Amino acid sequence: MPGDPPAAVVRTAEQGTGQATGQQTGQAIEQPAASSPLTAVSWPVRTARLQLRAATAGDAEVTWPYWRLEVVNNWLTRAPDTYEEYRAVFEYPVRLAKTLVVELDGVVIGDLMIAVEDAWAQAEVADQARGVQAELGWTFHPGYTGQGYATEAVRELIRICFTDLGLRRVTANCFAGNEASWRLMERVGMRRELYTVRESLHRSGAWLDGIGYALLADEWRGVSSTEPDGGTPGQPAPS
Repeated sequence: MPGDPPAAVVRTAEQGTGQATGQQTGQAIEQPAASSPLTAVSWPVRTARLQLRAATAGDAEVTWPYWRLEVVNNWLTRAPDTYEEYRAVFEYPVRLAKTLVVELDGVVIGDLMIAVEDAWAQAEVADQARGVQAELGWTFHPGYTGQGYATEAVRELIRICFTDLGLRRVTANCFAGNEASWRLMERVGMRRELYTVRESLHRSGAWLDGIGYALLADEWRGVSSTEPDGGTPGQPAPS
């Protein structure tokens, strides 16, 4: 499996910046909020080397050490200055409900996002386009790169979307300069759909190019059935 440089998608679907109510660090939440589409999945899910599970409020503490790094947050929607600010964002219920964490031997090495959303549709058929696709996002600790963990985790993320959630399409977006992230999109079989020129304002003050990738369920089935190194599909962890 190819190695993975630091990767972090721009999380355009991230919502909410306020302090979560009724959720304090250390109060574990075993499953996503009842209103989250991710409740359809039996968590945790395991791959050959990793475990993916629903994030809890307490995971703010273990994800902050890599989110605070400039090499990581340079590409992210937010770069909080303090842990308190970061925790308030991380624990926000809408955000938490679509966040997963990636564990290696019990250590959190990254986090993922599945933001289920509606597809565009004309008014007469809008009901048929509700909740049929998802935007994906990911952030990984740079100390665990080069060993294929990001590829393994995101492949499983896509499998969850198409197999467990029954979605028809997934997308991912990043700054064009975030080569590590779009290279990862290509490794997992996504195809480039969009390239925008100086469309996104970076906190540095520069307008940067953006890239968008996508994958349809039928495309994924064709790729996953022919790739010799596609890996073993994840299974729910034994209870």
